[in-house]
Amino acid sequence: MPPLTGQPATGQSPPLWRLLQATAAAVQATRQGRSLTAQLEGVSQDLRPGVQALSFLALRQLGRATALREQLAAKTPPPAVDALLCTALALCWSEVDAPYPVHTLVNQTVEAARKQRQTQAQSGFINACLRRFMRERDDLVHQTDGNLQAQWNHPRWWIERLQADHPQQWQELLDMAQKPAPMTLRVNRQHHTVAAYQQQLDAMGVSSRVVGSQGLQLSKAMPVHLLPGFSAGHVSVQDAAAQVAAPLLMQGLDPTQPWKILDACAAPGGKTGHLLELHPHANVLALDVDESRCERIHQNLQRLGQRAQVRAADAGQPDQWWDGEPFDAILLDAPCTASGIVRRHPDVRWLRRPTDSGQLAKTQESLLKALWPLLKPGGHLLYCTCSVFKAEGDETVQAFLQRNTDALLQPSPGHLIPGQTPSGLPVEHNPLGEHDGFYYALLEKRRS
Repeated sequence: MPPLTGQPATGQSPPLWRLLQATAAAVQATRQGRSLTAQLEGVSQDLRPGVQALSFLALRQLGRATALREQLAAKTPPPAVDALLCTALALCWSEVDAPYPVHTLVNQTVEAARKQRQTQAQSGFINACLRRFMRERDDLVHQTDGNLQAQWNHPRWWIERLQADHPQQWQELLDMAQKPAPMTLRVNRQHHTVAAYQQQLDAMGVSSRVVGSQGLQLSKAMPVHLLPGFSAGHVSVQDAAAQVAAPLLMQGLDPTQPWKILDACAAPGGKTGHLLELHPHANVLALDVDESRCERIHQNLQRLGQRAQVRAADAGQPDQWWDGEPFDAILLDAPCTASGIVRRHPDVRWLRRPTDSGQLAKTQESLLKALWPLLKPGGHLLYCTCSVFKAEGDETVQAFLQRNTDALLQPSPGHLIPGQTPSGLPVEHNPLGEHDGFYYALLEKRRS
């Protein structure tokens, strides 16, 4: 059988039925509310690359697959059976995009069912459904074309919210979510100019384009250990939209001064490192409520050769960690639905619920309320989320401005929508290229 695209063909490759079993388990776990990232960490090393690739494909087509399964079997099968059947349908419903020949996928899915206790008794049912699908493919697909969830491979509520929030861009946002995200680097200008690092990539035969003020978007992803100087902190992997945060917050501040900066929800530390690259003399306090995630911040800063005070603490409870001295600048990368990075995390669309955005907006409002008194008059607080839902962007900020008359909204990008040219970026920024969905609002505290 041919390997997945990008997977080397070796005699040691695990059989496809094993990959399908593990992929179906990941799909089932996602339906039960567990993240794909956590699931993949538990997959054995020999299976993980293939399972990750298949899981991404399956979750990007799960809406269509579920609709097809409903055509094939009106009664929902047991969870493990349904997950394996829908995984197979997601991978083979389009012959053009199938990672293996369809007949191979069908045969190996049936083999996977026979070799697994939870699905063994239903292997004949799975076989019958998939054989019927192969015979009646065009008609069955046509019958699902009118299903909004099948057409766009997102929950109906998600689609309707995008239609309401972004009536001109909702289709583009959904299309973008189906495409693999590009690999974008942030060049550490303490080591190289962007142009100099681009020349190093060119010499390796790796083409790239300049994005933002420090970014290079690669034409093709590559392992980080092959990037020149990666282990020494010369570059970091960071989406172009995420690279906006540090220069936007710190614009106009003298890089030689020891500014006191709070990175309130800092893990895994990408933006923390960027702040220190731009302002190496700053005193940065990086918080995260999860102690294990704080370790990720330490690791990222160590690779960059940067130092910050890292604490496991709830940013919304300053009385537990604040020393009473106001901050010159605060970065609040608030918890959100992650609706703007769904192409990197295709499970997110199936994990979220319609009420999540409103509940997270309350958390964001609470964090703004808690952190605003910690900012010096004349200081800046940058509020951002990796969400495209307005409840976690414009609506939150407008409500905050109404309650806080000492807050001024400075020129800000607002919702960074893929494909749009945003305003309010730092002046040295080039176009961002292909990027994730983000929201940015730069707030200044009035001087008394």
